[in-house]
Amino acid sequence: MAARSTSVPRGKRGGGPGELQEPHVTVPVIGRVTLPPPEHLAFYAVLGVLGALEIIDWPVVLVIGAGHLLAGQRRSRVLRGAGEAAEAA
Repeated sequence: MAARSTSVPRGKRGGGPGELQEPHVTVPVIGRVTLPPPEHLAFYAVLGVLGALEIIDWPVVLVIGAGHLLAGQRRSRVLRGAGEAAEAA
């Protein structure tokens, strides 16, 4: 069972008292997983329900979910580096 925690190390977000801390869940085998904002969780939940009710096929649900996840990570250093490498090629 996963334990829910909302603390974030100081070096990760600056640690100021006025800053928002990202909620995360600690999963035993995987480790700490940062949760997306509530509106993204709602989107994934609705997408899962549409797949479960077979309104949308599961491969399409997975592609839409992965695209939404990647679009939400546009500030990621890894993705930015990959984009810059693609532009240079």
